[in-house]
Amino acid sequence: MNLKKKIVIPLLLVALAAVAAGGWLYKTGGFNKDKDGHSKLEHAAKQLYTCSMHPFIVKDKPGTCPICGMELIKKVDDTAASGNQTPEQKQQAEMLGHVSVSPTQRVMANVATIAAKQTTLNKEINAVGIVQYDQSRQGKVTAWIAGRIDKLHVNTVGAFVSKDKPVAEVYSPDLLATQQEYLLAIRSRDQLKNSPVAAIAQNGDGLVASAKQRLMLFGVKESQILELEKAGKPNIRLPIYTPLSGIVIEKMVQQGQYVNTGDPLFSIADLSTVWVEVEVYENEFPNIHIGQQVEIRSQSFPGRPFTGRIAFIYPFLDPKTRTVKARVEMANPGQKLKPDMFVNAIIKVPLGSTIVLPVTAVMDTGKRKVVWIETSPGMFEPRDVQTGQQTDDKVQVLSGIKPGDKVAVSGGYLIDSEAQLKGGSGHENMPGMKMDEPKGTKQPTAPAPAKKSLNMDDMKM
Repeated sequence: MNLKKKIVIPLLLVALAAVAAGGWLYKTGGFNKDKDGHSKLEHAAKQLYTCSMHPFIVKDKPGTCPICGMELIKKVDDTAASGNQTPEQKQQAEMLGHVSVSPTQRVMANVATIAAKQTTLNKEINAVGIVQYDQSRQGKVTAWIAGRIDKLHVNTVGAFVSKDKPVAEVYSPDLLATQQEYLLAIRSRDQLKNSPVAAIAQNGDGLVASAKQRLMLFGVKESQILELEKAGKPNIRLPIYTPLSGIVIEKMVQQGQYVNTGDPLFSIADLSTVWVEVEVYENEFPNIHIGQQVEIRSQSFPGRPFTGRIAFIYPFLDPKTRTVKARVEMANPGQKLKPDMFVNAIIKVPLGSTIVLPVTAVMDTGKRKVVWIETSPGMFEPRDVQTGQQTDDKVQVLSGIKPGDKVAVSGGYLIDSEAQLKGGSGHENMPGMKMDEPKGTKQPTAPAPAKKSLNMDDMKM
């Protein structure tokens, strides 16, 4: 029994010593020593440095990149990239999203930058239009009484007529009889006005007023009635006048033709002002408003623009052309613009003061729009922007950048290609850029290791 105790007790002491030594080796990383004598924990605690342009370059102390000569930055470990980042680690992660362009690359790719600034932007909407008659300045000459056209003063379409000069003379038996009634009423009034009976004197005035009213309903003017009173005899022909001065655009009667009451004789249009009906596509329709200035250009008068303003926007859409018509009223000096003439219209839309960039500065990925900002000489970072209206070569930036930011306006594709070489898929996978990937997918957090065939002393592959 004593012999067993003497054997068991030393064995237990040896086992306890082995367990204690193993725990100490495990805690210090002795089981995970590599060939250089350092444990994995020591490697994890050690700060490593990498190149922002060539992330496969890894060193254990600061220095320069052996490929591009750039200053090395601190390498961010996987735990920092997983979300538990200190402010310093976040800053380093953001630096990995930057892209460096060497002076040689900048010259070869023609990388140019401008400072974003707030300026006034005017959008121009190009449309086509057709010149039309001003409908408020059109009129018809009609026969106010049945009769025969004895004389025409206007015989051709296109002739100019004045509202102060007659365009035709008509003979009408009804008009002749009404004139005789009016002259007879005047004589009767003159005879009865001296009657001692007041009712008889007033009756004479009533007959004159009734006959005069009938003449005016036949289209006889006040001046013609006064001439009739002075002459004392009826006119065989009644002169016909136009309601306005203008151009004869339609002639519907011949000399000697009999007409009925209300028959049209001429169509007259005043071309001193015209309408231009422009067609605006439905995507540009929200930008047009009543009162906007419009510039009209015609191939008949190159280099001589006309100006007008939008007076009316039609409340319906053409289902065939998907356009909305807008009416432009404008003066027509010299009657240069002819009805049914095709013209080009330029509608200027002021967008106010905003940040404006060249179109070439914005890269459209299909999911977002990105610009490259130069944060320091040769160092660029991507920035998501929201754009607004676009002109031929300018685009309105609503958010994402501020005045003073240096934006790359050319050579952006070189910068983007450098970002793809660095991050695997360009600015879509850079730190700080939002992703629109399907749920369940995971982006790589570190670049793929280089091939082992590259045996460089200062690179840890």
